[in-house]
Amino acid sequence: MRITIICVGKIKEKYFTQAIDEYAKRLSRYCKLDFVEVADEMTPNGGSEGEENLIKAKEGDRILKAIKDEMYVINLAINGKKYDSQGLSQYIERLGVDGKSHLAFVIGGSLGLDERVMRRGDASISFSDMTFPHQLMRVLLLEQIYRSYRIMNNEPYHK
Repeated sequence: MRITIICVGKIKEKYFTQAIDEYAKRLSRYCKLDFVEVADEMTPNGGSEGEENLIKAKEGDRILKAIKDEMYVINLAINGKKYDSQGLSQYIERLGVDGKSHLAFVIGGSLGLDERVMRRGDASISFSDMTFPHQLMRVLLLEQIYRSYRIMNNEPYHK
């Protein structure tokens, strides 16, 4: 299976980069993993709703350009379906069985995802009702994908 992580912004913190690199290395035995980083927009403090929508639209344009027709697109969104680790593993495995050979997980910027990106998605998942920094979300997502593959292969994983 091929997995692409489409995300807004670059990782600047070394500790996030190290964690991402570690999970990418671990995942290399299970799938082909790619990252597509699209530029983020500067978010002004106290911006109006209109300004925020414009920022999400610009970031959304970049995300939509990165999405290929063959991708099964899973948006990370606070109002998406929640899974436990077993459930996420079963979901990813079922997608593979159903012939979805290229999954794309989309992580928005600090304001979330544009409505057009949400509509383009085939599914939405949520990790929590809490809000996480989008940089940290990459690490959490990779850890859960790695855990999913360990579960699928009946390999031990930390509970």
